[in-house]
Amino acid sequence: HVQLVESGGGSVQAGGSLKLSCATSVYIFSRCGMGWYRQAPGKERELVSSISSDGTIGYADSVKGRFTISQDNAKNTLYLQMNSLKTEDTAVYYCAAAWGYDCDYWGQGTQVTVS
Repeated sequence: HVQLVESGGGSVQAGGSLKLSCATSVYIFSRCGMGWYRQAPGKERELVSSISSDGTIGYADSVKGRFTISQDNAKNTLYLQMNSLKTEDTAVYYCAAAWGYDCDYWGQGTQVTVS
């Protein structure tokens, strides 16, 4: 069954904002570092942002200052607030719980289109 459930993708004009959500189980949320990847057509999947189990946060240079990763421990949910979106942010965004022992969980992907 699906371990990570993403939502919040869509279409937006350049300069706009979107917020992605990734809900999971407490078993995964409490054990694994989590993050967001994206894959644009014809390009390799790239790490956008991550948050480790100790709270360390990282961002790709291309999104620093525009994207914010956060989590709600009570809801076992990871977020990605995306502001000042650019056309080059267009991609399928994937939630991942992939850091830590026995952590290799992926969401189904959500499309973000910036025009």
